[in-house]
Amino acid sequence: MPLDDSTLDNMGRSEALGSVGQARADARARETQSRWMPYVPASGTPTPPVGIDPATLLWSETVAPGGYTHLRVARGTRIRLEDPEGDASASVVMFNALNPGERLNVADTQKIPWQAYLGAHHPLLSGDGRVLATILEDTSGHHDAFCGASGDAWNVHKYGDATPEGPTPSGHALLRMAGAKHGLGRRDIPPAVSFFQGVRVLEDGAFDWRGSAGAGTHVDLLAELPLIVLIANAPHPRDPRPDYVVAPLRVHAWTERASREGDAHVDATPERQRAYRNSIAYAALAGL
Repeated sequence: MPLDDSTLDNMGRSEALGSVGQARADARARETQSRWMPYVPASGTPTPPVGIDPATLLWSETVAPGGYTHLRVARGTRIRLEDPEGDASASVVMFNALNPGERLNVADTQKIPWQAYLGAHHPLLSGDGRVLATILEDTSGHHDAFCGASGDAWNVHKYGDATPEGPTPSGHALLRMAGAKHGLGRRDIPPAVSFFQGVRVLEDGAFDWRGSAGAGTHVDLLAELPLIVLIANAPHPRDPRPDYVVAPLRVHAWTERASREGDAHVDATPERQRAYRNSIAYAALAGL
């Protein structure tokens, strides 16, 4: 209760302040690290990426099944997504943090590299012809750039509920929650790319869900510009299983250097080279 003058007069100042101190001590004694909270400092994570010095980590978090996270990262940040149990499903969208009107464009992400399937060295582009991020490393190969995150109507139809606070949140609802932390609304959220749950297109044009590559895979994204990154961990919309099946997702981040001319993935094709040059020039003009 408030410690106003009347309270202090009735209880006695020492008794009232002692009660506050006891409450504080009790709260601190009960303090625990939730499995789903970011580790602060990130070096305290019990599951650092293999081969990475924990002291270099800027971010380390395990995202709950049906949960989300959001990162604002500098140019040159390397983000590792891990699927430790084999059923994570990471729907990812990203925005230029200097101008959030510039955001992931899935069509250009498929068109510029002449490749619809995501994998190592694939650039993720904005609609402004710039590379927002590069897939540097991929040990899964089971991804999707066709279907986007699961929508509210789909989740209501399949599971009976789509709200982010409920037992079966949609991927899009989670992305909206994450985006709201950065002042982004429903209309700002573009179609997502998805990692760890694969989709292929059959000869008749139908989507064939391939599921997960199994436990222990990861994908590394390199930020080519300052980014706002939104991540939802919810079942893929093409997942045929009747239950809401999704496993924890790990996210780590540390500093590397952004791509530059002369890197093999930058100079692989004229189209890629032009897109990377656009990002490099933008960053240089912004003093990054």
